[in-house]
Amino acid sequence: MSVTPKIQAPSASQTPYSGRKLLRRFLNVVNIPLVLMAAAVTAFGLIVVWSATLGSTEYSFTRQLQGVAVGAVALGVFWRLDYHRFELLFLPLLILDVVVILLPLLPFIGVTSHGAQSWVMIFGVQAQPGELAKIITILFMASLVSRYRGRLDSGREYIKVSFVLLVPLASIMLQPDLGTGLVFFAIGVAILFTGGAHYKWLIASVVLLVFAVVGILTLDPILDQWAGHDVFIKDYQKNRLLVFMDETIDPSGIGYNLKQAKIAIGSGGLMGKGLTLGTQSGLGFLPEAPTDFIFCVLAEELGFLGSVSLIVVYGLLIFAALRIALKASDLFGSLIVTGVIGMWIFQILENIGMTCGLMPITGIPLPFVSYGSSFMLVNFIALGLLLSVWTHRTAKKEQ
Repeated sequence: MSVTPKIQAPSASQTPYSGRKLLRRFLNVVNIPLVLMAAAVTAFGLIVVWSATLGSTEYSFTRQLQGVAVGAVALGVFWRLDYHRFELLFLPLLILDVVVILLPLLPFIGVTSHGAQSWVMIFGVQAQPGELAKIITILFMASLVSRYRGRLDSGREYIKVSFVLLVPLASIMLQPDLGTGLVFFAIGVAILFTGGAHYKWLIASVVLLVFAVVGILTLDPILDQWAGHDVFIKDYQKNRLLVFMDETIDPSGIGYNLKQAKIAIGSGGLMGKGLTLGTQSGLGFLPEAPTDFIFCVLAEELGFLGSVSLIVVYGLLIFAALRIALKASDLFGSLIVTGVIGMWIFQILENIGMTCGLMPITGIPLPFVSYGSSFMLVNFIALGLLLSVWTHRTAKKEQ
């Protein structure tokens, strides 16, 4: 008489993918703190942009949602893509960077806005190539500096690398787009510092930049008079510097933006006036409210507590990104992450600082918050690169 053998179900400890293993595998792929903080700051942005664009004929909240949706797709693509694919593409990335930056200068597709030819119009879609160039700059700088294996200790090599960074910087100034140029500089400083450059050289580079700016400001009126038109610095850029040095200058003219920005921030008080109840943006007193001055809208409607909450979330986002840089398996991955961190930190400090009069007013938006599909797309691509570095790490550094 045959006996059918009993088939025993595997115990929990024998299951190939136990709950603990699944969790470990999930955490190995997804950096939870980074994703949560990015989602939180994006939610902040959508709420405030919705309020700032309510009833506007110039700005569309639907377009902002489309930017987030396209950005989410791009995030997934760059997340799945192994970032090591870019490591040996220094020269192609540099060439691509210059081509992308110069696209707005081409006839028929270039669009001038607010005194800068920084936009292109292709098949009815307007985009800002300079935003995408930030990501390309991070990748080609990381590719170049990683070749020195963290020992960029030769002055000659440091100068060579610095001059390579001047290529996209000079290209963006042809538009001219001073704000994006400063972002390029911040990216370069962050990557050079992580790549082993001596801090004395970095300080010397910053001092040299300051002297160069002072020299340009001094010679610019002479060159303008000789050429018969603005050569380096546009009139609106000069006015912004004048207002930064003395904010009481012409409060109804060139000082109007800063004055209205401070009124909006101060009127928010502790708790704010409430969403859609801001008078500065709602009644049109605050210029460029959904874009450059979105922090003022947030401060007016959500108050001091809302402003501090956003800054705290930004701090946690940067901390999560720093942890990824420390856990990266190679220098190239760390350089990519620190390049993104440098970009984000500079944009956050500049955007919030300019609304308070602590920094000169520039067209630098607030990451994940300001209105703009191109800008939103680039921030999500940056997130995808960070998650790719986290996912493809093969070794953990010793604590």
